[in-house]
Amino acid sequence: MSFKIVDQAPARMNRSELAVPGSNPVFLEKAAKSPADVVFLDLEDAVAPDDKPQARKNIIEALNDLDWSGKTVSVRINGLDTHYMYRDVVDVVEQAGDKLDLIMIPKVGTAADVYAVDMMVTQIEQAKGFKNRIGFEHIIETALGMQNLAEIGAASPRNESLHFGVADYAASTKARTTGIGGPHPDYHVLTDPDSEGNRDVHWGDMWHYPITKMVVVARANGLRPIDGPFGDFQDPEGYKAQAFRAAVLGCEGKWAIHPSQIALANEVYSPSKEEVAKAKRILAAMKQAQKEGRGAVALDGRLIDIASIRQAEVMVKKARQIAKAEKAQAAQAAPAKGKAKPKKKNK
Repeated sequence: MSFKIVDQAPARMNRSELAVPGSNPVFLEKAAKSPADVVFLDLEDAVAPDDKPQARKNIIEALNDLDWSGKTVSVRINGLDTHYMYRDVVDVVEQAGDKLDLIMIPKVGTAADVYAVDMMVTQIEQAKGFKNRIGFEHIIETALGMQNLAEIGAASPRNESLHFGVADYAASTKARTTGIGGPHPDYHVLTDPDSEGNRDVHWGDMWHYPITKMVVVARANGLRPIDGPFGDFQDPEGYKAQAFRAAVLGCEGKWAIHPSQIALANEVYSPSKEEVAKAKRILAAMKQAQKEGRGAVALDGRLIDIASIRQAEVMVKKARQIAKAEKAQAAQAAPAKGKAKPKKKNK
């Protein structure tokens, strides 16, 4: 390991992140009761320009009045290139900042963008005397943001996660697609013809590079890498395929743009009982090997060593974290009879 120690972002559950338009109070109420780990209340793309002032009011009311216990709550502000952004930050943080966990900053292009929002949030927190510190989520969805990703990832101690915004990224890079995530039929190569003239088609993942780069930068800075949206909410298998490939690359969660995608994300990004059991066996085997003065041991015909311990510890810790979060969500969904549901406590 390097002598440089990387501080880790708060260990929040982030398997599923539900997008909810701030312009729809009914959706806000449903989101508070959903099984999503993180909910981001949207003031940007999902809200029409004329509806943005009312959406801010809806979100402030929802933060103050609804029970958000058992989940993390974020607000996606408008971009720094719009005149909506400053009022999003000022109104929401001043009036409900002590109930807010995260701010999601869209289309982050440079570290200076992060610095600007950090300055505003810091001054409001200090002026209001809030005890909690609001974290930042950054959506990487432009060529400029991808170019400056390393600087963005290290731009603020408030940083907690990086997200890949596939649709706007495709527009920014002028990619030949109109889909939101998923494969493209033209992104393939053909093998040379065999003796009978037959050729095989090899598909590729056109989003492999940006997601891999995002994961590297996120992990190098102690942040959570989160895969973005998958537009076809009527294709659960397609969603799971995209989620699994992002998980293999190192992402620990994915957006849900429809409630039906929450359970899919939670399933993909939760280790199975078999995986957790194997991880525990690895830890037990290595503990015994250390007692015997050995640095490695064979388990099920495979060599395991100190690196195996780290992998197993991550999985077991994740399983415990999930169990704790699901217990909290179950308690929220089934409050004691005769008692009013409590508001979310100030942090």
